[in-house]
Amino acid sequence: MTSFDTSPQLNVWRALLALAVVFVMLATTGWTALRSHRSATPLHASLSAWDHGRLHGHHLPDTDASPARLSRFFASLTAQEQADLARRYPLAVGNMNGAPVALRYSANRLALQQQRTVERKRMHDTRLSPAGQHDAGRRMHRYEALMSEGRQILAFDPEGSGRVAEVFGNLQKAERVSVVVPGVDTDLLTFQRTYRQYSAPVGMAKSLYAAEQAASPTTRTAVIAWADYTAPAGLGIDSATAMRAEDGAVRLNALVRALPGSAPVSLFCHSYGSVVCGVAARSLPGRVADIAVAGSPGMRVEKAANLHTAARVWAMRDASDWIQDVPYMEVGGLGHGADPVSRAFGARVLSAQGAKGHAGYFEPDTESLLNFAEIGIGAYQSVHCAHEDAVCRAGLSGTAAAGRA
Repeated sequence: MTSFDTSPQLNVWRALLALAVVFVMLATTGWTALRSHRSATPLHASLSAWDHGRLHGHHLPDTDASPARLSRFFASLTAQEQADLARRYPLAVGNMNGAPVALRYSANRLALQQQRTVERKRMHDTRLSPAGQHDAGRRMHRYEALMSEGRQILAFDPEGSGRVAEVFGNLQKAERVSVVVPGVDTDLLTFQRTYRQYSAPVGMAKSLYAAEQAASPTTRTAVIAWADYTAPAGLGIDSATAMRAEDGAVRLNALVRALPGSAPVSLFCHSYGSVVCGVAARSLPGRVADIAVAGSPGMRVEKAANLHTAARVWAMRDASDWIQDVPYMEVGGLGHGADPVSRAFGARVLSAQGAKGHAGYFEPDTESLLNFAEIGIGAYQSVHCAHEDAVCRAGLSGTAAAGRA
């Protein structure tokens, strides 16, 4: 007898449900969500100024140059010359893949300071509505928080809902690097939360960093809270398609290729972030050792093998996560493909015990976080699989600070 989970009738109902969801999305958001017309932005202005700038009478390298080319350029400069460029073009340098990490931190601090001044003026701009003034105040306070002593801001763009990335640990000396890729409703204002802190990128990354340090105190790790792509806002048309993921995948690939050193990189992709990682998978460099997804709506493929990556592919989902009720299919660009925790998909399925829902995978004292930490330090034999099957542990080896098995 055919099980209900795989019956043709259920697949038809799933298709009808998907079409109904799409109809509601279009009725409430409209096709205009597919179009984006953006004028000049602070980041674009800074990049344009760099493109027309000179140092000692010589043109500066193209901002689109390879990270290696830009790295060589900055290495040829004195510390004072580097600092001068960061002062003159803070947003350009702060977001420049190939610029020294420490210089990017300094440049972004200057950019945040400038934008804080802008928002402080907007708070008292009578041309704005009370809601607009309130929003300016929220952004101003967010900028102040990001400027706090010791914070390492790797990327920052104030335009629109904003983009930002932050590093925990010493990225230049790390033996293992982890990147947290979040999902919908991630922007400048939701980058960090006080309430339900582990559902926001900063809380996720800090929790993972602490868990990695606890699992292997001698392993030098760094974790990046990466909200440097424009995530979908809510469960609208953008979250049902790969449009945002395609742009995010380009940016994620650029980030990884510009990371200093040669340490293995593990991606931890939550919710729609797993769509970003799925689209990016085939173009990521070989140093990406792991792609781990949690609460995934799909990775835009039917099988893990179709990701065309040499990285290990891990997946987990808590039993109470509502994402399991989303139709796992793709029709005409809508939907994100097969369920990554299904046996047919072929990922290494991990335990998420204790996660309690869609936003709890990075909560302390959960098996989901412990599994992420073991992957992050390369201790693959220590992971807790959801099912002790051959797929989960096939070919696993490695201890802390180990590379790809």
